[in-house]
Amino acid sequence: MNKFFKISERGSNVRTEIIAGLTTFFAMAYIVVTNPNQIVSFSHLAEGADPAFQQIWNAVYVASILAAVIGTLLMAFYAKMPFAQACGMGLNSFFFVSFILPHIIAGDGSDGLIRGYHSGLVIILVSGLIFMILSISGLRSKIAKALPECLKKAIPAGIGLFIAFLGFQNAGILQDNQYTLLQFVDIHGAIANGEFITVVPALLAILGFLLIAVLEKYRVKGSVLISIAVITVAYYITTGTTPVFDIGQIGQTFQDFGSIGITGVFQGTSWADAFTGEAIGGIFSAIMLIITFCLVDMFDTIGTLYGAASQANMLDENGDPINVNKCMTSDSVATVAGAVCGTSTCTTFVESASGVAAGGRTGLTSLVVSICFAVCLFLSPLASLVPSCATAPALIYVGVLMLKGFAKVDMNDMRSAVPAFLALIMMPMTYSISNGIGIGAIAYVIITLCTGKYQKRDIPVTVIAALFILKFVTVTM
Repeated sequence: MNKFFKISERGSNVRTEIIAGLTTFFAMAYIVVTNPNQIVSFSHLAEGADPAFQQIWNAVYVASILAAVIGTLLMAFYAKMPFAQACGMGLNSFFFVSFILPHIIAGDGSDGLIRGYHSGLVIILVSGLIFMILSISGLRSKIAKALPECLKKAIPAGIGLFIAFLGFQNAGILQDNQYTLLQFVDIHGAIANGEFITVVPALLAILGFLLIAVLEKYRVKGSVLISIAVITVAYYITTGTTPVFDIGQIGQTFQDFGSIGITGVFQGTSWADAFTGEAIGGIFSAIMLIITFCLVDMFDTIGTLYGAASQANMLDENGDPINVNKCMTSDSVATVAGAVCGTSTCTTFVESASGVAAGGRTGLTSLVVSICFAVCLFLSPLASLVPSCATAPALIYVGVLMLKGFAKVDMNDMRSAVPAFLALIMMPMTYSISNGIGIGAIAYVIITLCTGKYQKRDIPVTVIAALFILKFVTVTM
């Protein structure tokens, strides 16, 4: 095992890798339930709703886990990197809006909803095959390596802010505000209204974050996992919530997966609906949807790989992630496998950085994550017992670690400073890693053209910028 995964060579050990795998899993375990919730829109699972919603939910639940297992196993045994894969957040919501919502608006009933679900899987499959061609040919990694140095340094920092922002939101530390958009959790208002219990998760998350910081200061191994365990126990004690473990729906979940999940892309009607169906808008709309899913997945993965690899000190002499081609191939195969099984685009998860922060450096970390996901096929309620306030501190802590790379950006040169700043700030503000990269690339090209410093090596990033301009003017994502 040590020789295969190069554990000692990368300065790690089996115990650390296992802890890192568990840390990554618990940081991203929310996707097991969140992904099917997003694809059918959770509100449509209410009592009396069309039964097709629950069928799709069940199918996507199983498919999401299988896609995560397949993709993460590839990361473990093929790429041998400590990164995990699962269905991308944002892309799952876009799947609902593009393929499920039109049939809801049209009132097409169960048959229409399932046909919309199946046509979406076809689009995901085609985009996944394109990912695979780009990855195997090496074009995908060349696109990544073509990014200017300022963006390579800003991307990890931007992802750090984005991850921390997710953590603050998941724990309720940040709340909506009609005047300022966001505000700090309203502790005073909760106390005044006798609803202090509602802010307990947010306070526990802050405590968990500080606990990680203290443990790290004392160099305690597994500090993130310790924090998750402590805050989980504290959550149930302080809120009086009773853990519920219900496995009654497991049989029905597998049945729906077999009947409508894994059969979707193998039906001729699914392909006809995907490229000629009125709900999608015809072949041009289908092509633009494929391009959109390609772009978002490509740059989300590129951004995550650069961010997590830099955190793990796993960059080559050119500042690029080691085994980047194999990582991207693993990602593309996972997307294809996910589409065949019945779920939306699979991508390398930003929460992988939490495992890296816990010391994960090899594919053994990914193997542990994949095993945990596989167990969730039968013990799904167990993962849901870990509250968001327990995993949020890990995300916030990772944000702290990943910001250090931004210090290397030349802030005296506006051609570097402005694109880097835009990439940094736009990731959390637009809730998209790929948007941050795209906006930063566009700014870099424009400034370079206007200052007369454009060179042949800037052509690839110009193509990237042009693709994002096309995406921004055709699809809101």
